[in-house]
Amino acid sequence: MSEINKLKDWSGLFFSWLASSLSIAVCLGIIAFLFIKGFSQVNYDFLVSPPNPSLNQSMSGGISTPIIGTVLLTLTGIIFAVPWGLATAIYLAEYGGKKYIIKIFRLAIDVLSSVPTIVIAIFGIALFSLPEFGFLSSMVQGVEGVNRAYGRSFLVAGLTMAIMILPIIVRIFEEAILAVPANYRESSLALGASKWQSITTVVLPSARNGLITGIILGMGRIIGDTAIVWLALGGTLRMTGIQPWWMPVNWFSTLQNTGSTLTTYVFYASPAGEGNMPEKAFGAAFVLILIIIFLNLITDFLGRIGRRVKEN
Repeated sequence: MSEINKLKDWSGLFFSWLASSLSIAVCLGIIAFLFIKGFSQVNYDFLVSPPNPSLNQSMSGGISTPIIGTVLLTLTGIIFAVPWGLATAIYLAEYGGKKYIIKIFRLAIDVLSSVPTIVIAIFGIALFSLPEFGFLSSMVQGVEGVNRAYGRSFLVAGLTMAIMILPIIVRIFEEAILAVPANYRESSLALGASKWQSITTVVLPSARNGLITGIILGMGRIIGDTAIVWLALGGTLRMTGIQPWWMPVNWFSTLQNTGSTLTTYVFYASPAGEGNMPEKAFGAAFVLILIIIFLNLITDFLGRIGRRVKEN
């Protein structure tokens, strides 16, 4: 019997090791492929010059506006999603208890996490094209009898992204809040603080690392998405709206109009898009994967800090 158990242990260890090795090999293979194909394209001019649609790759410019667009969309989505997700997580963790309605909330969150991003993108277009939401983009003009909003802008895409990442950050935020020891809450209440004061001054600061991890992972999801960006933001390579877009007085106009991100630039520049600039696509993909790796390293770093704090 002991020999059979040893065989089972060895088999389980072998297949676990094999699965882990294959996962690491695939990840390293993708990174190596992008490095070989894209590193030669990355230089100062490529990073700081805007795209210029052209069949000649030497005249096609760089990726400055897609990088800025990625940053704008990520910040917009996070600004919308974090207060929403944090409020939901606080209610589920601190006030929900075992009520039946909480089970419905959790089921809805699980269902939302399984909805394909293309469906969320279509929902966003259908919703934010209503004339009541015209302030988020602009109203369609020049078409007689049409009273619709354009429904494509950084604000529209940011709100749609917030819907997409909401299940992720709610789950992570909730787990971070629940991980705070109960005696922290009890000590705060014993000193005369209200429940809400205990949450804001004791629980949330103690869950800080977990909350930051949720934010960073949500940012990673936004950065890597394409479907929502293409449908809800549009496929224009350069910033639209009042120019120059980078002037502070024009920032809100920029958010109300379309642009691009690194993911849409990669699609556009690849043979699958319209640009037929595969070298530039690989260069942009290499920059994109570096950003995602950097975010994951920050997440891992914060996780290590959190574990050290708990140990001490």
